[in-house]
Amino acid sequence: MKVTQEKLPASQIGLDIEITPEMSKNAYEQVVQRMSRSVNIPGFRKGKVPRHILIQRLGQERIKAAALDDLMNQYLPKAVEQENIQAIGSFEPRGEIDNLIQQFEPGKTLTIQVAVDVEPEVKLGQYKGLSVQAEEAKYDPEQVEQVLKREQEKRATLIPVEGRPAQEGDVAFVDFQGYFAQESEEAEPKEIPGAKGDNFQVELQEGRFIPGFVEGIFGMNPGETKTLNLRFPDEYGDEEVAGKDATFTITLNELKERELPELDDEFAEEVSEFSTLAELRESLEKRFQGEKDDQTKANKRKALVDALVETLEVDLPETLIRQEVDRLITQQVMQLSNMGLDVKRLFTGEMVPRLREQARPEAIDALKRSLALKAIAEQESLTVKDEEIQAEEAKVLKELEGQDVDPKRLRAFVTEDLLQNKTYTLLEEHATIELVPEGTLTPLEDEEEEDEELDSTEEE
Repeated sequence: MKVTQEKLPASQIGLDIEITPEMSKNAYEQVVQRMSRSVNIPGFRKGKVPRHILIQRLGQERIKAAALDDLMNQYLPKAVEQENIQAIGSFEPRGEIDNLIQQFEPGKTLTIQVAVDVEPEVKLGQYKGLSVQAEEAKYDPEQVEQVLKREQEKRATLIPVEGRPAQEGDVAFVDFQGYFAQESEEAEPKEIPGAKGDNFQVELQEGRFIPGFVEGIFGMNPGETKTLNLRFPDEYGDEEVAGKDATFTITLNELKERELPELDDEFAEEVSEFSTLAELRESLEKRFQGEKDDQTKANKRKALVDALVETLEVDLPETLIRQEVDRLITQQVMQLSNMGLDVKRLFTGEMVPRLREQARPEAIDALKRSLALKAIAEQESLTVKDEEIQAEEAKVLKELEGQDVDPKRLRAFVTEDLLQNKTYTLLEEHATIELVPEGTLTPLEDEEEEDEELDSTEEE
């Protein structure tokens, strides 16, 4: 079988596969015989339909199309094997199939032109001696104090306040009723649906409820009633009241303040697995310092691989891009599903194509990073020993205890991860990395306060 290769863009190989007259004739005849045994034609038994009637009823185009399909299924894989092509993905015809069917004549030479994706050629730029900047994530001791404070607040005791008015930080128990602002003095006040509470507990912290509600309670004494003229924010969730003026009548029934438990060894033993406050503090410090060290490490690696990708030359095949897009979307689906969301309602038939398009740039970037690291590992002959793989597998299996794990996929994941770590280590050893403060290269985002569960987070 004669095969001619041609290098195409997007990491494709074009193949011109010559089908000999004997091959084309045999394929056509086999289809005729197969159809004669399976096709029902009134007036004839299966297998007894005269050839000319079979062809007349089915149409020669249909038979030729089936024969061409057989030829492609049989000889395209053989052509790839014969030419020793490391193909990925499926074959794509070059040109219209209908035109190829028209050209197909049994007993005559036919040239089938297809393209197939192959692993891309990666051309690395200079990867030793890189000079980059990376943000240094620094541990703030205040993090420990915030966790301890939250644990204190969870276990605080409410005690009555005597001899002073309400102030920020107190807990107030109030009766309140909200009314829409009156258009005239004679008009009857109209209650706001849902804006009513009896002995309602209010945390006296600025910013809670609508603007001015909590602030209006500041300075009140138990038994006192007050009227507040307020306005619902324009972006308020309930459209019926958003942006409207309102009047609230508030009666302060009772006032309490939080009494926090002492920060001592007894407290540490209650909220964690540690018997002393010093041990608890040390564990928190170690954990937060480790998180910041990991973040700095990730920042350094990202800076290095970003510098690598800038000089990388690679023509990505569509097959790899599609696979990476699929992986990213699958990952997103799993994350949303674990959050309890109905992914079937979110990922509709109309939504998926748009999600795939949105994921494409991220997929291309991820592929370039991965291919760059893989190319360096090959060039530097980096390998991972079997005992290293086994040790890492044991660690992962311990973390995933009780879950179904595919051994082959686990080994592949662990091997790739270990090899990437070795590649990063090599890059760092031959690079100049300037650590700069957080926010220097990327804007700092407002960190949302997380509820820390000491029972689960203090384990080493």
